[in-house]
Amino acid sequence: MAQITINEAIGQALAEEMRRDSRVMMFGEGVATKRPELVNEFGKLRVRNTPLAEGIIAGTAAGAAATGLRPVVDLLFAPFLCFAMDEIVNSAGKLRYISGGQFEFPMVVMAMTGGGWTVGAQHNHNLEAWFVHSPGLKVVMPSCAADFKGLLKSAIRDDNPVLFFVDLALGYVPGEVPDGEHMIPLGRAALRREGSDVTLISYAKTVDHCLQAAAKLAEEGISAEVIDLRSLKPLDEEAILASVRKTGRLIVVHEASRMCGVGAEISALVAEHAWASLKAPVVRLTGPDAPAPSSYVLEQAFIPQADGITAAARKLLAPAGQPQSDRVAATA
Repeated sequence: MAQITINEAIGQALAEEMRRDSRVMMFGEGVATKRPELVNEFGKLRVRNTPLAEGIIAGTAAGAAATGLRPVVDLLFAPFLCFAMDEIVNSAGKLRYISGGQFEFPMVVMAMTGGGWTVGAQHNHNLEAWFVHSPGLKVVMPSCAADFKGLLKSAIRDDNPVLFFVDLALGYVPGEVPDGEHMIPLGRAALRREGSDVTLISYAKTVDHCLQAAAKLAEEGISAEVIDLRSLKPLDEEAILASVRKTGRLIVVHEASRMCGVGAEISALVAEHAWASLKAPVVRLTGPDAPAPSSYVLEQAFIPQADGITAAARKLLAPAGQPQSDRVAATA
């Protein structure tokens, strides 16, 4: 095991896959400047800076993938994906199906998302649900260093386009990463903490907020299970339903806005397939339907925090009509 940051884990994954397969290349906005070690090892033909032209970058990646290469492109901030929607959604996402499987599109599109660095609304917008909704695309949004490395390696080897979102606030967070070959299959959630009273489901930075909440709830006699989705598409429906059937209560937490978000899909999934197990309504804790603020204090208020998650769990476990002060005694 090695203790490295998430940015370092991403670098390890890129270097290992480029050594393993000469078809893997990386280009995008500032990639050669940010990762000179890759330029030194693999050369300027395989690691290239590009102009600030997201549509051209994504279109070049789709063409390169169709001709047998395995490109990884970095479009910097998630809102910049707006300039590449046609190339990602209409070309890379659909052409494998339209061609009857004659073409493959093994490309990874990376973008930073989420609050924490006060980059303002035009650079901070959680758009993952757009791409979950788009046929032919896979979507990954990890929370820890080991998962960033393992999932990025799997994404590079996948024969479909993968959107790989990096929560901006997590870049310098350290974590343990296994030595040697380390891969995590796309579409498999992680059980971060076992529990029996309520399930907390999240992804990216709010997974840690759920873990903080679960620790606080445990002091009060409430046992919370924490599921880290990691992969939003494919979605690990089996892990979600198994946990909810065990606890009977569900809180879904994510930074993206509530309307038509990933939490809405999970809520519908549970209502359709685990209704009989529910002991209380499903709760969604999300960011507001508003552009992200640039103030750090307001940005933190924008994101669901541990205190809000604990309060929601207490409310969910309180018997109908019982005062809040009596909740812990009733659930202990």
